[in-house]
Amino acid sequence: MPSEKIYIFDTTLRDGEQVPGCKLNTKEKIELALKLEELGVDIIEAGFPISSPGDFESVRQIAEVIKNATVCGLTRAVQKDIEVAAEALKHAARPRIHTGIGSSDIHIKHKFNTTREDILQRAEKATKLARNFVDDVEFFAEDAGRADLSFLAKLVETVISAGATVVNIPDTTGYCLPHQYGEKIAYLKNNVPNIDKAILSCHCHNDLGLSTANSIAGAIAGARQIECTINGIGERAGNTSLEEVVMIIKQHQQDLNLYTDIKTQMLNPISQLVSDIMRMPVQPNKAVVGSNAFAHSSGIHQDGFLKESTTYEIMTPEEVGAAGSKIVLTARSGRSALAHRFQKLGYEFNRNDIDVLYEQFLKVADKKKEVMDADLQLLAKSYQPDSVAL
Repeated sequence: MPSEKIYIFDTTLRDGEQVPGCKLNTKEKIELALKLEELGVDIIEAGFPISSPGDFESVRQIAEVIKNATVCGLTRAVQKDIEVAAEALKHAARPRIHTGIGSSDIHIKHKFNTTREDILQRAEKATKLARNFVDDVEFFAEDAGRADLSFLAKLVETVISAGATVVNIPDTTGYCLPHQYGEKIAYLKNNVPNIDKAILSCHCHNDLGLSTANSIAGAIAGARQIECTINGIGERAGNTSLEEVVMIIKQHQQDLNLYTDIKTQMLNPISQLVSDIMRMPVQPNKAVVGSNAFAHSSGIHQDGFLKESTTYEIMTPEEVGAAGSKIVLTARSGRSALAHRFQKLGYEFNRNDIDVLYEQFLKVADKKKEVMDADLQLLAKSYQPDSVAL
């Protein structure tokens, strides 16, 4: 059976920008949008046009310059929102309106103070209106992660009948466990009569650190779009991380029978670009793009890595555009790593030399978090017997 494509929906410019302090101006949004298109993103959610004149203008200009990716604008299930989004997107080569409303009883009762029946009517009306402006309409069932399954299925059926081409099943609060989210997607695939007429989409938040796992579980269960951000930035604890889901799908392509069109060699450069523009540092231990993602400091790990890199690296730095693997010297490092670093610096020491130098190295390492090249140079210069500078 041929592999099936997972469409990558990037919301860095919309949900990612909701991080406090990460506000983007129009020029910055356009710069990132062009890079996202180059990366191979299928859908770029450019913003929430009615939220401000500046965001309207950003969406309008992005819609004009993006030629290959779909450009998407977010709206509430409100007539004015949809009309404004349609205006912002009117010059897009591939426009999409993303509208929706709450689907959980918590949202229906406390946020909207209404009934399930009213939600169905509003959802149908909004979808039909959006479909009058564009052929590609995505509907989001907010807080679907906590929604009643039978009602959620009825809502999905309703909006597909009204013209939705994609239905977004958000775990808005990051509540679901992976098996729960996967079962929710599977239930919709098996219980919505017209489900074959739309793509199901995963939009998972990271409140419990499960957004990536939930999105992959959703894809395994039949969703064919994943909504994510560069570096996993977003509201509260963030969104699903684009680089994580892309590399999981790539590493497990045979197991999952899925693929994306993302150019993975661009992942590290675009991660750094987003970090710089949004002034949001990437945590060093971040999967795939963190500065320590290919760093080895344990002696056991270093020894194995130096003998065969695949002992401790399941992907190469080159695959994701990283500078390379790093051997970091600490008090936990071993003799093989020390010998390797001395060789890199131009020194050849025999095994006996390394044994002696290692004891001196440990004294330095116990005083410092990391032993640097300058420290090794001092050790080498102070150790005269049998040392030869190349």
